Amino acid sequence: MTSTAVRGGTEHRPLWRMFTVEVARVQRLCPNFVRLTFTGEHLDTFGAGGADQRIKLALPQPGRTVADVPDGEDWYQRWLAMPDPIRPVLRTYTVRAFRPERRELDVDFVLHGLDSGHGGPASTFAAAARPGDVIALLGPDRPGSGRPWGCEWAPPSEASRLVLAGDETAVPAIGSILEALPADARGIACLEVPSPADRQEWAVPAGVDVRWLARDGAPHGALLEPAVGGALDELRTRGTGTAVLDDVDVDTTALWEVPERGEPGADDLYGWLAGEAAVIKRLRRLLVNDYGIPRGSVAFMGYWREGRS
Repeated sequence: MTSTAVRGGTEHRPLWRMFTVEVARVQRLCPNFVRLTFTGEHLDTFGAGGADQRIKLALPQPGRTVADVPDGEDWYQRWLAMPDPIRPVLRTYTVRAFRPERRELDVDFVLHGLDSGHGGPASTFAAAARPGDVIALLGPDRPGSGRPWGCEWAPPSEASRLVLAGDETAVPAIGSILEALPADARGIACLEVPSPADRQEWAVPAGVDVRWLARDGAPHGALLEPAVGGALDELRTRGTGTAVLDDVDVDTTALWEVPERGEPGADDLYGWLAGEAAVIKRLRRLLVNDYGIPRGSVAFMGYWREGRS
């Protein structure tokens, strides 16, 4: 067990370990989303940490098996040392649901670019997955909460109104977050998806409005940006931003900033943004500069960059 000294005691952090899992069920949710339910002998020890729990999937190379996936505390160094034709592919995903008593974990996949032949390894795997297929997933080995567990959803206690926004890559995380909110939660979620048929039905609090935005061939972010502006107009009056934002080059630098819970200057409106990095950069500026929301009340994550793997 690893640990870090904190005020008043010791915070025990998880060890991230590999879990060998197999596909138990495949469910096509809508044209561009498929849900794979994984099961595994040791999944009851998986340490779920929050609503937007991130994991890594380790996918064996074509013709190879899960036996290639390294385990143990030095797994990453061993993975880096493997030859390219053998090294398993790692991709980051969000846990959509976890049922420890049944040793089951759901992951929702977006089927990117398969029609054009440009689908990535995870989309390709998910589109062809069948019960019994075996892969590995990397996750925490004990329950907990917060960033050491790969969880970023941590609105301050002052937050009485929420704005969540993302493209299809953020849909699983936003769905999990909304379904975990308390019954009295208030807010607006804006979700940009490829087509009208990609709308999903979720059990969310009555005070949360989920707005599905179908691109239908429009550029990424073309619908999301005005929708978020409209949501902010409804939830608060436009302010004057005073924060200085770094001009992050999303082609060379990861766009990822999440305020710590209890950070000074928190607002009663909390924003959570995730998706294509250039779009999220513009949304971040919209919230902080145009609407005056403090940086300590905006979490933004560039999940991917258009034109890059």
